Amino acid sequence: MITALVACGCLLTTTLPAQATTATAATAAPKDPVRALKGKLAPGRGVRFTETTTLSGEEKVKLQSRKGTFQFNAKGVAASDITAIAKSRPKERTISIGNVSYISGGMREEQLPAGKSWLKGKGLPGGGSGFYGQVINPVEPKTLAALVKKGRLRGSTLTGTITFKELEKVSRWFDASIPLRMHNDTKVSYTLTLTSAGLVSRVRSSYAATGVFDTSAFDGKTITIDSRFTGWGAKVSVKAPNPASVTVDAED
Repeated sequence: MITALVACGCLLTTTLPAQATTATAATAAPKDPVRALKGKLAPGRGVRFTETTTLSGEEKVKLQSRKGTFQFNAKGVAASDITAIAKSRPKERTISIGNVSYISGGMREEQLPAGKSWLKGKGLPGGGSGFYGQVINPVEPKTLAALVKKGRLRGSTLTGTITFKELEKVSRWFDASIPLRMHNDTKVSYTLTLTSAGLVSRVRSSYAATGVFDTSAFDGKTITIDSRFTGWGAKVSVKAPNPASVTVDAED
């Protein structure tokens, strides 16, 4: 009997570490980020972000900073409210609901007639600041799926490259934020950081500045955008401005 118990004890001693290792590996395995995102997409819910854009060449220059909120529907982004600050232009705020955008300040400030503070138009969910804003939107399932497919996931970090043209095919956000660009074959390098739940907490992307601004002033320079996402699934409500304060863009 004692011999049998000792034998069993030895067996347990040798097998438990292997079982523990297997359990640890299962716990550490990254969750599917696309499935995690879809689990958060519900009307009235959203996510908040902060963002910094820099231009790097012989020296590093901060181009702008942004903060905002994305409101979800079942497919991705239903609305957004984004404020941008840059040294070269007035503070800009853009509210987008569906395909309609309202822009206050920024490059459009001089187009506003007396008594009006918002310019209404189609598209441009990122406003004028979209040309310097994050080109990768992790709230879009198709975009995230493309990044996962093209990238390499190691632990909680997803890295890879994708072209402007490839982003345009899957991302409504990209196509609307940067509708005018010089080179569709420009490559965007990206790094996504995931939480333990598989949600994106950070997006860092970079590309040659001449991909958008094809002038000698941008030759050899790189645009880098660093975005942080918090509060996935929080209650949010993006509303259109008071109609009395809105004027319509004559070009729409």
